Amino acid sequence: MNERIKLIKPYISFNEVSTELEEIFESGQLTKGQHVAKFVKSLTDYTGGRYAVPMTSATTALTMCLKVLGIKKGDKVAISDFSFPATANVVEDVEATPIFIDVDKDTYNMSVDDLRSKIDDKVKAVIFVDALGSPSGLDKIKAVCEEFGIPLIEDAACAIGSSIDGVKVGNLADLTCFSFHPRKLLTTGEGGAILTNNAEYATWLDMKANHGASGLRGKVFDFVDFGYNYRMSEIQALMGWKQVQKLDGITERRNLIANQYAEILEPLGMKRQQIAAGVYHNIQSLIFTVPETVQRDDLIDYLAKHNIESTLGTYCLSGTTFYSNKYNTIQPNAQWLENNTITLPCYDDVDVQLVANTIKEFLSQHAKT
Repeated sequence: MNERIKLIKPYISFNEVSTELEEIFESGQLTKGQHVAKFVKSLTDYTGGRYAVPMTSATTALTMCLKVLGIKKGDKVAISDFSFPATANVVEDVEATPIFIDVDKDTYNMSVDDLRSKIDDKVKAVIFVDALGSPSGLDKIKAVCEEFGIPLIEDAACAIGSSIDGVKVGNLADLTCFSFHPRKLLTTGEGGAILTNNAEYATWLDMKANHGASGLRGKVFDFVDFGYNYRMSEIQALMGWKQVQKLDGITERRNLIANQYAEILEPLGMKRQQIAAGVYHNIQSLIFTVPETVQRDDLIDYLAKHNIESTLGTYCLSGTTFYSNKYNTIQPNAQWLENNTITLPCYDDVDVQLVANTIKEFLSQHAKT
């Protein structure tokens, strides 16, 4: 049997950071040092966003975005329904009500028409999710938010390196949240960041992420509010800074790999996630829908038996046990996508031909009964 083909591999090695790691340990400066500052600057330089605030995860980043907007109990937050549960969980955490917006079956992103139909005077924010890294349709959602005067949060957990008409994600929404989880193209092990062009938001977020401290009062910190410890370590920031410098090359190579897959699989009835005109997709995750004649889970099992890792696209949030029991508003397109999408391995040395041939074998042997 062939060596196991993983779903993704990190784009960082020990050799790339070994010298600086030694310097960090020798200095004893493990947090709030030069590497955090360098990473912050690299994020603003790369995205074009004015301010970057590192966080412990995209989940804490999303929570803080809701808090800086003053979202509270009784408010509603409209969210893309095809995403990881964190997108909805943060709304529950501040005791607001998530309003599940169905998605387009081709792009997997928030439906403009469904959003319009569900906006009322209690909707105080919109969280648009860049499904699997693609910001397709974000510009249209932004226009709706501006029309109604509603702040736009971009759950860009997967989308660093993507862009619309040459403008990078991180410089498009009122608040943008990145994830640096190990499954992401840029990983710091765990971690995240908020990008914004709003100086007041940035000042508040930086203060709240640092225990409520804002400068000094004499010889001691001045704690002007209660806060949290959502800071990023020097080691995490070093890893992130190294990867920002090569991010464009990573996304270019992933696009080439995705095209290789598509050339083989689309004639077999596999349909690739569609990307809107003017959008550059970083291919955080390479997603196809399976032909109607087969069961997606059967394909995942078949690949696993052949030592190839795969998984679903992502989740219909309104269809999870907790949210379906509480709200009973399952969105049909999101539910269909959860059941019919598959994520395939995509990284520099993946054997595209082997994976594609294994899928071809499955399609020739299996059909729904």
